[in-house]
Amino acid sequence: MICEHAGTIIPRRLGDLGLAAAEMHRHIAHDIGAEGVARQLADLIDAPLFLQRYSRLVIDCNRPFDVSDCIPEMSDSTTVLGNLRLSEQERRQRYVEIHEPFHRQVALLLDRRAAERFLTILVAVHSFTPRLRGGPDRPWQLGVLSNRDRSFAERFLTVFQGRNPTILSAHNEPYRVDDKGDYTVPIHGEQRGLQHLLLEIRNDLISDSEGQRVWAKLIADTLIEALAKGAGND
Repeated sequence: MICEHAGTIIPRRLGDLGLAAAEMHRHIAHDIGAEGVARQLADLIDAPLFLQRYSRLVIDCNRPFDVSDCIPEMSDSTTVLGNLRLSEQERRQRYVEIHEPFHRQVALLLDRRAAERFLTILVAVHSFTPRLRGGPDRPWQLGVLSNRDRSFAERFLTVFQGRNPTILSAHNEPYRVDDKGDYTVPIHGEQRGLQHLLLEIRNDLISDSEGQRVWAKLIADTLIEALAKGAGND
């Protein structure tokens, strides 16, 4: 289990990134509710969990270094003043101090599990806002994302839709996984040949502890059934 956008911490040397305090409670700073869901889900299925405590506005740990929104200057119509006109050295420092250590620990665990021949399935937990500023409504309640290997994502989605026919869910909504917009799935999932998926839960559904509890249980039950169906097919 991985939750790359769990926190809102800003290193002291960066001050407040030039942002009003209210901005750090918005979806631009972290994935609202994702940490709570991820923690409860990890407990329910007894899985190791990696949480990133630093705000995605400091550095987005689900982006490659060479894309502009790895350290965004603008996010959903908000200018991040502390990210403007950064030097290559300043960008690299954030990457080396925050991004690399996080993914190094993920890689070490995956290496160890591979050496011990454990079956491993990678699940990344995210949330999305119901509507970007100036954008259309996003009606989906759950998005199940993948790219080159759709097999586990499609199996999960089939099971989820069968169990929860009244919940609006879809594959690759409201985002799609690719090599520029994502890091965790391409690097830790696809390159290793692991079964994987990225979950996007609409954040108004998980903004409180009860919503997080409900969605953690929905996802845990689906994961368990999807794993069982996969074992039956192998």
